[in-house]
Amino acid sequence: MPKVARLLVTLILFGLFYQTGAAQAQERRVILAAPAELNENGFLKFVLPRFSLKNSTRVTVVPLDDATAEAVLSSAPDADGRAVFSGGGETYRLVVLSETEFTGRLADWVRSDAGQAAIAGFEIDGTAPFGPPAVRAVEPVALDLEGDAVSGETLSLSHCGRCHVVGEKNRLDGIGSSPSFALMRTFEDWQNRFSAFYALRPHPAFTQITDVTPPFDPERPPAIAPIELTIDEVENIVAYVARIVPADLGAPIQHQ
Repeated sequence: MPKVARLLVTLILFGLFYQTGAAQAQERRVILAAPAELNENGFLKFVLPRFSLKNSTRVTVVPLDDATAEAVLSSAPDADGRAVFSGGGETYRLVVLSETEFTGRLADWVRSDAGQAAIAGFEIDGTAPFGPPAVRAVEPVALDLEGDAVSGETLSLSHCGRCHVVGEKNRLDGIGSSPSFALMRTFEDWQNRFSAFYALRPHPAFTQITDVTPPFDPERPPAIAPIELTIDEVENIVAYVARIVPADLGAPIQHQ
């Protein structure tokens, strides 16, 4: 093949390769609609480059009413998307309008440890205004001690016994870092703790109380087998705990 012909073929192949690469590079992007204040305060300019660097994907930020948006950051209460961070009394959700590989990457990254670290790392005058998405507070239901203590013992052994020593029947089980029922029975506020345990960490991550707690976030399912109880069953557990003899912690240390 003459040199001129070879040169032409090389140039044509290079042009095709360049055009294909350029097209692919152009496709590696997400058009994100976001509230103006997140752009004006520098938050998006701080967070999004960290995503782009990790995922080789450019994010173009547009106004909320831009019809080209592929994903939207919204603090609207009725926004149907993943809760990704909170700040200023608002919880922001990422709503994916166009399911692509790159909007999926953004959705996964912003909820990952790296994404949450980037969000928490943004500061204004030395203060971090944004953090993990807020967990909806659960109002504890007032309980009395009239429950079925026998049923409460069974429920305690079945559900709580996975982590706590409930009594003699599982005294060799439980996790060392989890206090026993007898120890917690010495607490002055033991009744409040047991009545509202489902609202105290780490229980909300894996505990559901019928008609009391909100459903689990489908994007963040429980890491362990969930505990599902009714409020009557919680009352039975409290009634059982009321009968437990508080642990003998010995006399207070005397100082001379």
